[in-house]
Amino acid sequence: MAILELKNVCKGYGEGNERTSVLKDINLSINEGEFVAIVGFSGTGKTTLINLMNGLIYPDQGEVLFKGQQVQGPSHDRGVIFQNYSLLPWFTVTQNIALGVKSVYPSWSQSEVDAHVSRFIEMVNLTPARNKRPKELSGGMRQRVAVARSLSMQPEMLLMDEPLGALDALTRGNLQDEILQIWNQNRCTALLITNDVDEGIYMADRIIPLTTGPDATLGPEFNIQIERPRDKTEMNSSDEFKKVRNELMTYLMDMGASRKQAGAKEYSLPQLSPVMPRNMQRRNRKAG
Repeated sequence: MAILELKNVCKGYGEGNERTSVLKDINLSINEGEFVAIVGFSGTGKTTLINLMNGLIYPDQGEVLFKGQQVQGPSHDRGVIFQNYSLLPWFTVTQNIALGVKSVYPSWSQSEVDAHVSRFIEMVNLTPARNKRPKELSGGMRQRVAVARSLSMQPEMLLMDEPLGALDALTRGNLQDEILQIWNQNRCTALLITNDVDEGIYMADRIIPLTTGPDATLGPEFNIQIERPRDKTEMNSSDEFKKVRNELMTYLMDMGASRKQAGAKEYSLPQLSPVMPRNMQRRNRKAG
């Protein structure tokens, strides 16, 4: 059963001659409990796509449906993990997570909120840092808080907009595993936006490339026939992993090459001469 559907969705920005069509004819159906990854180049409209799903923006044409109903705005049913951490700097780890929990469960007592928040803090291994503020945390720890906050609201679908893109490789790999471990406990529907092919293959059930823009649309689907739980070391020697990775990389490289050929332009740069600051001009005159 499809929990999220996009039907003939188009989205652009600007007016008149200044208008840019970002997405065109987006058709996507995500089943309940499925983990889907969208991969593509920077600037192709991946964030626009996920913002349509979470209800922060609306399509110019077509419709976005969640459980058969048109998306009218953000909802606790669709939890979001953004590229930036979006944490309140004056709140502690506990307070940042509790803020979301209280908005979803306003009738809960403080003890119920505390117990629920503590469980998710422990899930992301931040119990020793529960009373620290964001400025006292590393980038990886801040993203763990963002993950815990979204999951603590127990959404029916988790939307992730390149949540690990700004992290170093080791932290990124560790958080991939932590997200998968937490996701595996309830198997909520998940969609990951990423520009990392290996990350998409490792985490998702299927991966779909977003073509280059303007008028970006979804390319062919690549199903990941690798059993869970997945092990990175073993996966590197998997024939299925190599097959999917090679096919997907070939598709993306061919698409990137065609974009360069289609959009190649020559620009004439103006003739520029360096201008010496006035204080240096005065010094040179005095020295002369």
